[in-house]
Amino acid sequence: MKLAIPKFEQLVLFENEDYILINKPPFIATLEDRNDPVNLLKLAREVEPNAQMCHRLDKDTSGVLAIAKNQDAYRHLSIQFEQREVKKIYHAVVDGIASFEEKEVVKSILKLSDGTVKIDGTGKSAQTWFNTLQTFKNHTLVHCRPVTGRMHQIRIHLAWLKFPICGDATYGGKPFYLSSVKRGYNLKKNSEEEPFMKRMALHAQSLTFLGLKDEKIEVEAPYPKDFGALLKQLSQNLR
Repeated sequence: MKLAIPKFEQLVLFENEDYILINKPPFIATLEDRNDPVNLLKLAREVEPNAQMCHRLDKDTSGVLAIAKNQDAYRHLSIQFEQREVKKIYHAVVDGIASFEEKEVVKSILKLSDGTVKIDGTGKSAQTWFNTLQTFKNHTLVHCRPVTGRMHQIRIHLAWLKFPICGDATYGGKPFYLSSVKRGYNLKKNSEEEPFMKRMALHAQSLTFLGLKDEKIEVEAPYPKDFGALLKQLSQNLR
């Protein structure tokens, strides 16, 4: 799949003298990636030479991402992340019908040598809260609030709950096919159906923290086209 490189200015959701918050597109790495010459830090520094990423999102994850314009801003937000004062909200479409009401998961996460993680008592402590937003025929839209910031935390915690994220093959998620909801769906001759969404259905929906003047900064990121289209298809086939 050929990736269209976005203009950085088109990604900006919020900007002041200290921070730029963007809506990260899927399929683009946050930081330098050996396998990809394009990354968001590089794009940001073309506009703001001193830009530093305050955190990161998985390459396939979309949503709100905070960038510091100066060292004081970077340090200020880093401390808030370390002290777990930053409020992060993610939306995920999971396989199955999940009825979460302030469901807390506290399970330690161990990073493996192959770049994945597993639930393991010898790993680092991790805490996530889950709430059901909407149920469909075979899927659920889930509100996820990680308290800690471990690698693949939401993905592995949902997998542990037996509700893996749709399309997240690494942790047991299944691809969504249009033929599963459209009656009489016909493929072209000699062609194989591809997943409707070419990634896992995870989106960083909002980020809330304090700026250098102790002002509250709260930014929401609209769904990208693929995530919105998936929800539209699922909404046409409610439970």
